[in-house]
Amino acid sequence: MGKTSSKGKMALITILAVLIIDQVLKVWVKTNMYWHESIRITDWFHIYFTENNGMAFGMEFIGKLFLTSFRLVAVVLIGWYLVKTIKEQKKRGYIICIALIFAGAMGNIIDSVFYGVLFNDSTYSQIATFMPEGGGYAPLLYGRVVDMFYFPIIDTTWPQWLPYLGGDRFIFFSPIFNFADAAISCGMIALLIFYGKYLNKTVSK
Repeated sequence: MGKTSSKGKMALITILAVLIIDQVLKVWVKTNMYWHESIRITDWFHIYFTENNGMAFGMEFIGKLFLTSFRLVAVVLIGWYLVKTIKEQKKRGYIICIALIFAGAMGNIIDSVFYGVLFNDSTYSQIATFMPEGGGYAPLLYGRVVDMFYFPIIDTTWPQWLPYLGGDRFIFFSPIFNFADAAISCGMIALLIFYGKYLNKTVSK
């Protein structure tokens, strides 16, 4: 019972930490930056404010309402599995990985479900405000996810002699993402690297 309680607290702390950091960053960006405004931190790291209707890293390929509903179902399932792993006394690292994935999914769901109601629209000429008098920019469940981390590690042009691509701009790692996306990615990568065999055994049961 003591170990279960300890691992449960560890998972809860992980989830709360990710959610707080993620939402503080998103609210600050949303209420202090114009849409597509960029703050240069270094040559290879920018805070670049954008929003998306789709999956992690700005991918968009299915309807907004379906996507939000899918996210809600996914979070419920991940949450159920997280509780199950805690009760079954899985390894601490494994539980933290699942908690990171759960927290990241929750962070983006908050945007999708509530941000349309809580904020007015961000544009090139307007910075959004929290709880505007005229109401938000979209109904419940139709909010957009705030992204801000941009790492153009390599920003150059293709050599002129290359067919089709010569002279075109090339950026290595162009996706723009948020802290929740990073938590999901870190959790999944860590699962594959450190718990691949363990995960296969769990799935095959």
